[in-house]
Amino acid sequence: MIVDVHSHVWKFPDHFNEDFRSQAAARAKADEELDLTVTWDDYRTTCPDDTVTVVFGGKARLSGLWVDDDYVASCVAEHPRHRIGFLSVDPTQPGWEDELRYGHTELKLQGIKLLSMYAGFRPSDEVLDPLWEYATKHRLPVLLHTGTTFVAQAPLECTLPRHLDTVACRFPEVKIIMAHLGHPYEGECVATARKHPNVYADISALHYRPFQLYQSLMLVQEYGIWDKVLFGTDYPFTTVSGTVKGLLGLNGMLEGTALPRLSLAAIEELIHRDSLSLLGLSLPG
Repeated sequence: MIVDVHSHVWKFPDHFNEDFRSQAAARAKADEELDLTVTWDDYRTTCPDDTVTVVFGGKARLSGLWVDDDYVASCVAEHPRHRIGFLSVDPTQPGWEDELRYGHTELKLQGIKLLSMYAGFRPSDEVLDPLWEYATKHRLPVLLHTGTTFVAQAPLECTLPRHLDTVACRFPEVKIIMAHLGHPYEGECVATARKHPNVYADISALHYRPFQLYQSLMLVQEYGIWDKVLFGTDYPFTTVSGTVKGLLGLNGMLEGTALPRLSLAAIEELIHRDSLSLLGLSLPG
């Protein structure tokens, strides 16, 4: 079984404002038309039948992205044997604590997705203490975007993995997942994950920069934290099959060099890791 811990559900372009769409289009490849359409059928053609997928929308008023948790819950309800839903909050906006409780207790979403940089807040800010306390009490894993972006107004300082070190020191029982291995701050990400038993990272949306991913996973290998790295895609930006192929092909570009190889066994374990058990999630349906 493959568990994809990082996949999006939204209605494009409805859930994005004009500024976000404009910036995304400006940074799209010149020979490709921007299309962030999400469909379950499209996703399922890229993965084994028994794949389980964590899905979420996202809330970040600063950057122009807003997906209500009701929409996420409806997507999970359409395919409950294969999808697990996470709620999202933007703590810069009023009513976020009510949305947190509603998404968990009423919609039965099993985790939290935060877009710190896109919304413009530090996850270590004390204003979020109620969130971390709630996540601790109800054993909700929290997945955060860490790493770069194309959105000009989203402050990079808010996305640094080092902020999760502060959070994990104060709330050590919360399962925390740093998305994208903190790219391009992989060193901080690896150091933070190694330090804290309940802090993990996912490798979503990284395989199309193969040499950078190789270097990032070499850090993982040399620091001995393969067990802290989870499989994820970042669909619709990439797919399960594309991610698997990219991971398994990393050593291939090293032929004819003396560069060290990544452990193929460790990569296979990453692809098939039982992230549901690690994060305390229930099988859908």
